[in-house]
Amino acid sequence: MCQLLGMNCNVPTDIVFSFTGFAMRGGRTDTHHDGWGIAFFEGAGVRHFVDHQPAVHSPVATLIKTYPIKSRNVIAHIRKATQGEVALENCHPFMRELWGRYWVFAHNGDLKDFHPALDGPFRPVGNTDSEQAFCWLLQELRRRFGDVRPALPDLAAALAELVPQIAAHGTFNMMLSDGSALFAHCSTNLYWLVRQHPFDTAILSDEDMRVDFSQVTTPNDRVAIIVTQPLTTNERWTACATGEMLCFVDGLPQKNIFSTAVPSEMSK
Repeated sequence: MCQLLGMNCNVPTDIVFSFTGFAMRGGRTDTHHDGWGIAFFEGAGVRHFVDHQPAVHSPVATLIKTYPIKSRNVIAHIRKATQGEVALENCHPFMRELWGRYWVFAHNGDLKDFHPALDGPFRPVGNTDSEQAFCWLLQELRRRFGDVRPALPDLAAALAELVPQIAAHGTFNMMLSDGSALFAHCSTNLYWLVRQHPFDTAILSDEDMRVDFSQVTTPNDRVAIIVTQPLTTNERWTACATGEMLCFVDGLPQKNIFSTAVPSEMSK
């Protein structure tokens, strides 16, 4: 299956270190060689890069590893195709507009007998189950909340209802963001950690590279990394439970947001 990488921070941060190790799994240390992609939120905009070539051979991936683009929310994906041919239109992450904001989505897994009725403006361009799921999620969010973006607790409540309906069709590890928060759902494998003061040295597991983060950060920086499999050998990663939903804001998991979220009047 595919692999996911996400980053959520309280200050704009580059993902060069984590992406360098992650990209090695796109054809060198693992078999995810059917394309890749990454999206960086910057203000109201998104820098969106996809390539159907394996990440280890892609000149675009080389650019990302050498160009320290800074962002507070990043979603990346390396693909091992299960549905849909190897083609640019089937590379994650996917991006759409809703409520005047860009939304970015990536999925790891395989959905069986998933054929949602799509009757709104969100339609797949490629032929993956992942893009269908993304379009259906946005369609149902717009159906519930109309043209006004809900508050974060209401959005969390809606996703907590909608995501399990997709996950019932198979494996649905996913990441979703509109640049203000990063949501993730675990079906099988998902790990996370938070790097904050006092920072230490991290050592990649897929590449001979280490970084002493105390030399490149300030005491106020905080960075959450979410990934399919741990990227480093010397850090303590937290494994997500099956069916667990997560929401990260400013580099921290919002642990109570799903249990305390109250649906808005429109979603009742």
